[in-house]
This record gives sequence, structure tokens and C-alpha cells, in this order.
Amino acid sequence: MSAQPIINLRPDYKVADINLAEWGHKEIAIAETEMPGLMQLRQEYANEQPLKDARIAGCLHMTVQTAVLIETLVALGAEVRWSS
Repeated sequence: MSAQPIINLRPDYKVADINLAEWGHKEIAIAETEMPGLMQLRQEYANEQPLKDARIAGCLHMTVQTAVLIETLVALGAEVRWSS
């Protein structure tokens, strides 16, 4: 008996209402202007990828501020998994 990879055709995430995506992107853009520290980190270190090979998991209420944090971690090279 050989080990076969498990193929899951369903996504491992759930979007409550995809119709709100455009609004959410606008809210995230507003939050980015209110979080200059994270934006500065992205600007200074994105090319260096200091979090490359880092695997970060989190469980926190999903807010636009949380989204900015997650996007910053990804921009710095981390592999991020999140639940809320």
C-alpha cells in the first residue's frame, strides 16, 4: 500500500459574503493610512523578506486592522494562516 496525497478540491477558507470584497479593500486602504508603523515596515523591508520561511498562525477577530497586519506579515515573506 503506497501513500497517496490527499487532494481536497474545496477551499480551506470561507468567505461570508464575497459581494463585500470591494468595500473591504477600501476599508483596508483607509486602515493602512492609520497604521504608519506597519506601512513603514513594508516599505523598508519588503525587498529583504526578513520573515521568509516563517510560518505564522493567528486567531483574532478579523478587522481591517488585522487584515493590515496579515498583509504586512505576508509582504515581509511569512506564510500566514488565520482564523477568527
